[in-house]
Amino acid sequence: MQYAVGEDVAENLATALRMVGRAVEAGAEVVVLPEFGNHVSWYADREHARRHAQRLDGEFVRSLAAAAAEHGIYLMVNCTLLREDGRVGGSNVLLGPDGSVLAVSDKQVLMGSERDHIDPAVDRIAPVDTPVGRLGLYSCMDGVIYETPRMLAVEGAQVLLNSLNSFALDEASLHVPVRAVENKVWVVAANKVGPLVPAHSIEAVAERVGVPVDRLHGAGESQIVAPDGTVVAVAPRTGEAVVVADIDVTLADDKSRPDGTDVIASRRPDLYGPIAEAPRGRTAPAGADEIRAAVLTPSVGSGDAELPALLAEAVAAGADLVVLPERAGLGAVDIAPLLTGTTTRVVTSVVDDAGAHVGLVVSADGVEHVQPQLHGRGAAQAASGGEAGGEAGGADGIGVLTTPWGRLAVVVGDDALYPETFRLVALADADVVAVPFSVAERHDVDLMLLERAAENRLNLAVASRPHPEHGAGALIPLSADFTLWGEWSGPFQGVISRPDPVPARVGVTVATLRPVCATNRFVSRGTDVVDGRPWHLASALTAVLVRD
Repeated sequence: MQYAVGEDVAENLATALRMVGRAVEAGAEVVVLPEFGNHVSWYADREHARRHAQRLDGEFVRSLAAAAAEHGIYLMVNCTLLREDGRVGGSNVLLGPDGSVLAVSDKQVLMGSERDHIDPAVDRIAPVDTPVGRLGLYSCMDGVIYETPRMLAVEGAQVLLNSLNSFALDEASLHVPVRAVENKVWVVAANKVGPLVPAHSIEAVAERVGVPVDRLHGAGESQIVAPDGTVVAVAPRTGEAVVVADIDVTLADDKSRPDGTDVIASRRPDLYGPIAEAPRGRTAPAGADEIRAAVLTPSVGSGDAELPALLAEAVAAGADLVVLPERAGLGAVDIAPLLTGTTTRVVTSVVDDAGAHVGLVVSADGVEHVQPQLHGRGAAQAASGGEAGGEAGGADGIGVLTTPWGRLAVVVGDDALYPETFRLVALADADVVAVPFSVAERHDVDLMLLERAAENRLNLAVASRPHPEHGAGALIPLSADFTLWGEWSGPFQGVISRPDPVPARVGVTVATLRPVCATNRFVSRGTDVVDGRPWHLASALTAVLVRD
């Protein structure tokens, strides 16, 4: 559902109870309320926030628990909560149909000014097993980067419940639905509408943040998203609303791709250790302001016969970087002679003499970099990525090539399906990622790979043969307009981190990538999308888990 929240806690409670009633009238059994439902999420100082923080045995939570019991529903409430250790958390409270508190989960990643008023989580909870399904809890900024929802999915969540307090249009268009697709789970997300800052402060805050007053309103579009990315119910951008859908929770138990790859079982936790290590900050120098990049897309049914001519066209157009689809049939001996007298680098992938699928960076001088595929593919892998009826992954990490224009990484084939791969790339201080790939599902590019660029601040060049239904690759350049509380080149239009992709067409697609933009990872004051990940809570990503 979605509704507005102000400074009057009693009035906000009345609104929440009224909206719960509407949801029950519509038949809802699981109900999700927006983030910070007790008080508008702006405070004069930390003590002001503490005064309005709720307690589990206080009126706000007790009243909503009574409503859950009255209607026999599961109800996720989000409020600032005074915790036992003295912290003030941004807390999800899951209430059961008997009114009991089933779980409390604190927000792990704080956004901008939230850091001035509340405290981040010091621990986390696993999914809650209920008669209606295994429910995972998170809120807003926790879902703008992948780690928190991913940990819940890895631990078996079927339905992720997400409370939001956001004016960003790219929550609904990217950050909410991508968590369903990449994890093959349901996502139920409730945002706010109305002002997110009190009327007496909104003008001053708008000036400081760099967001117009009319954009400092909850962006609505509360939604329910299926494991394949289908938005089965969505509210408008403005106005109170309740959206309800009947869902088959068991659809979230199928983690398979069209070729049988299980995207959870085929993870490589043995490689993900750096994700759970303390941030060290970016140490590499900034890349060039701009480069010309090209991706090659052969026409349907042509095989690879067109690729030499397309490559020659891209080189003639002055491309600094050219990316071919995976297993394009052109190796280094075919490519290097076409680059004589140029500084172009070409990325392709081949199966080497040992049977491994590897990505190659080729220049006029020959092979400059080799990147093996890390994850296996096929019908029945073990969590270690070993071969069991499919192609095995077995390499031990991501390498980065330093070029005159920046740091280049290669993500090979199905490695692109795993958000952990790109996080490792970001931690290696890459600026540009070449992705020789094969599109196989509807949202491989427009959600999953678009988010890999957004949440890691990476320029992507994705090449794929065209899928008959789901398209081909894309070039995804970063924008210099990214950090709230900073200067933007033009008026803020509601989108914070979602890049503007250039979809690949048949033939040669060229676009400008911006390596230098990869150095800025601050989405808001104090909130770094890479180093701000909940690394200290991320052991679930590095543990080898066995699912029933």
